[in-house]
Amino acid sequence: MNTQSLAPSAQKVADAAAALGLPIEIVTFSESTRTAEEAAVAIGCTVGQIVKSLVFKAGDDPVIALVSGANQLDTRKLAGLLGVGRKQVSRADADTVRAATGYAIGGVPPFGYVTGLIPYIDQDLTQYAQIWAAAGTPFAVFAVAPDDLVRVTNGRVVDLKVEP
Repeated sequence: MNTQSLAPSAQKVADAAAALGLPIEIVTFSESTRTAEEAAVAIGCTVGQIVKSLVFKAGDDPVIALVSGANQLDTRKLAGLLGVGRKQVSRADADTVRAATGYAIGGVPPFGYVTGLIPYIDQDLTQYAQIWAAAGTPFAVFAVAPDDLVRVTNGRVVDLKVEP
């Protein structure tokens, strides 16, 4: 674990957090934190405490959902929130993710996007005192209180998970 000399994309996240008035400490790892499972192992937390930043398209418009690592996003619920048919919601490809957020898949943070995306936030993330999100690279993360994440992103806390 390393907190020194950040990669440029991680520094972008640190700068965005500072601009939002959110004090964070970005932690980098030598092993990947690209998936929720990898991140939980590296950090030493539960998978549910990992924020998955998932970009979808509703028609041609990008949409971001911040989902607990323990959950799978229900595209029917997302479509309902967006007021579109389920078939209009699809997973964004890597180029769309980068164009909408400024980051590559595996390192998309929950804020600091190049576009004005407002996230939908999985209500299950709010059950934890601390959650962990990507910080610009597949090797960097930061901890944040769910209430602070909601506040700085103006995100909408909603039920997004697939029900068993």
